[in-house]
Amino acid sequence: MGSHLADVHDHLRQELDQVRDLLEQVKRGSMTAGAARAALNEMTMRQNNWTLGAYCAAYCSMITQHHRLEDRAIFPHMRRADPGLVPVIDRLEREHVIIHEVVEGVDRALVGLVAKPGDVTELQEAVDALTDTLRSHLVYEEQQITEPLSRFGFFPGQA
Repeated sequence: MGSHLADVHDHLRQELDQVRDLLEQVKRGSMTAGAARAALNEMTMRQNNWTLGAYCAAYCSMITQHHRLEDRAIFPHMRRADPGLVPVIDRLEREHVIIHEVVEGVDRALVGLVAKPGDVTELQEAVDALTDTLRSHLVYEEQQITEPLSRFGFFPGQA
């Protein structure tokens, strides 16, 4: 069970790296918007979205869904299974709120990009903040709950 968490997180990291790489290529002018859209079409998270903004929105939605599952099902189970994990779970839940705020910042930056086409400054800053916040969170979560997840499973009776 614990290794499954790392697999999900690795997928989040890989997709985040791809978004960042496409953004950089478009900024440098080494990739056209059409080519970036084609590359986005090849990503597993694309969910039939054809623009950078729609892709980013879908990615942010997936992060939110992942955290919602943890907050509503996995973390309450972990609290009951091992009271010593309560401080870790509390921190992870607080970080989920912060990440949600950062995701909202990406959304606002995407709206700003519509108003100022070609000016990716705000979007770059928002994606940088998401990258730093999310990567730090994923590392901490893996360090702290991979082993307990292997012992207790994601849900009662699953281990």
